[in-house]
Amino acid sequence: MFLELIAVIFAGIAVAGVVMLINSVTGTRLPRWLAPVAAGLAMIAVTVTSEYSWYSRTLTSLPAGLVVADTVESRSFYRPWTYIVPLNERFVAVDLATMRSHPKQPDQHLAEVFFFGRWAPISQLSIAADCTSWRRAAVEAETNLAQDGGIHGVNWVSPPAEDHLLLSICGS
Repeated sequence: MFLELIAVIFAGIAVAGVVMLINSVTGTRLPRWLAPVAAGLAMIAVTVTSEYSWYSRTLTSLPAGLVVADTVESRSFYRPWTYIVPLNERFVAVDLATMRSHPKQPDQHLAEVFFFGRWAPISQLSIAADCTSWRRAAVEAETNLAQDGGIHGVNWVSPPAEDHLLLSICGS
C-alpha cells in the first residue's frame, strides 16, 4: 500500500514536470492550471490502473493447483468508473493440489480454501465437501474423521446448485 502511494505521488510529480517542461519549451503558452490538473489526472490514472491490475497480478503469483472458485466484483459511487467496468476486490481460491479424500468415500473431500482481498490479509479455511449430497461444511476442532472416511461433527450446509466452491471442488 505504501509503495503504491509513493508511485502515485511520483506519477503526479513526473507528469507535472513534463507539462512544465513543455510549457517552457513552447515559450509559456500553456495555461498555468495545466500542470496541476495533469498531475491530478495522472495520479487518478495510476490509482485506477493499480486497482484494476491487482486481481491479475495476484492470479499470476498463485502457486500451481490453486484454482479461483469465485470472484466478488464491486461498484461504488466514489469510483464512478466501476459502474462501467466492475472492480474485482476479493476472490476465493481452492487448493486442488492438496485436496484429500478417503478411498472408501471418494465423493467426500477435504480441501483448503483461501480468501484473498485487495487490502486484506489472506485467510484460510478447511472445507469438507460431500459431492454426492451436494453439501459442504467448515472443518472445525470438533470434526471427527471416521475410519471408513466419514466426516462427523460438522454443520453441513446445502448451497444452491450453482455454488462455485462446490463446483470447483467436485469438478462439475
